[in-house]
Amino acid sequence: MASATTFYDFKPVDKKGEPFDFNSLKGKVVLVVNTASKCGFTPQFKGLENLYQSIKAKHPEDFTILGFPCNQFGSQDPGSNDEIQSFCQVNYGVTFPVLGKLDVNGDNAAPVFTWLKEKMPGLMGLKRVKWNFEKFLVSADGKVVGRWASITKPESLEETILKEIEKAKKDGTAASIQKGGEATE
Repeated sequence: MASATTFYDFKPVDKKGEPFDFNSLKGKVVLVVNTASKCGFTPQFKGLENLYQSIKAKHPEDFTILGFPCNQFGSQDPGSNDEIQSFCQVNYGVTFPVLGKLDVNGDNAAPVFTWLKEKMPGLMGLKRVKWNFEKFLVSADGKVVGRWASITKPESLEETILKEIEKAKKDGTAASIQKGGEATE
């Protein structure tokens, strides 16, 4: 998908292997996280869920988190999509969408992650995800506006996310896009 210009151009697979159309997320601020269920950072699922619930309580239609299981780092997410879903719900009460397992680096990297890394390279311009639980923030108009390393605690991002939601509301991006209109710059 080399011609993709916004986040909404992608349709990665969901937990059942069906396309998940990002058009359904237009007007929302989205935190994208590559996850793993057997990693030292796995307890971040709790922080992500707390962040999700906290922001959804204030802005129920304006934010979501998307988890993308990945087994590329130390084979720390070897389970099937069903096993991963069960793990996230049973152990951490995850209610945000956890989509289908994918690669974030290499020749088989999911196009959405190739695009995210291109739009927001890491330290020293590196265009690869370094480890599990790296985070990308996508604005309400589908642009990458932030990237954080695995060590960044999800809770620490709340203020940044709230500012991004308020910015979208102020310039009319969220309301305009959700009602099917075009965002104005």
